[in-house]
Amino acid sequence: MSLKTEKKLTKKGLNTRRKLLKAAEKIFGTKGYFEASIVEITQESNVAQGTFYKYFPSKKAIYDELVKQMSRDMRLFIKQAIEKSPQVHVHRRGFEAFFEWVNDNRNLYSIVLQTVIVDKDLYRWYYDKLATGYIRALKEADKTGEFKLLNHEALAYSLMGIGQFLGMRWIYLEDEEVPKDVLDVAMEMVLHGILK
Repeated sequence: MSLKTEKKLTKKGLNTRRKLLKAAEKIFGTKGYFEASIVEITQESNVAQGTFYKYFPSKKAIYDELVKQMSRDMRLFIKQAIEKSPQVHVHRRGFEAFFEWVNDNRNLYSIVLQTVIVDKDLYRWYYDKLATGYIRALKEADKTGEFKLLNHEALAYSLMGIGQFLGMRWIYLEDEEVPKDVLDVAMEMVLHGILK
């Protein structure tokens, strides 16, 4: 459903759509895409099965929208968290914001990892969107002269990889917050690798 179509929904309609997406997050996150069903999503959201189809034409459609919504929400959360950070602290604050968001939205990992099998183009879209924002921020950081001039795309994917795997190791697999000393080590590595 496009943002234009979403704007046409009533308050009740938006609420129903949100309930369906929240239920889909839980079902896809715990059961996996292929094992999940529309019936389970409608039961979890307490929405009639026929009503589901007013908002999403298929299981794949709600899955696609869920991945895109989670991406938008996460990127906005991180953007707002780093907006007022000095450039030298922006990487750390970005990692902290990512870990905070994932801690509150733990199904992100299992849902996004499934996209590589469910829809490779969606998987690529998800990481391209993250990388595009990172690249834009890195280009902006170049203006300060504080950092080495490195290939932005390579650097963006490297930094994303650090956040992805630290979060997966502690938040997803251990159900804990990423320890401060772990983030300290990551930042030591990142900053000594890019500071002049």
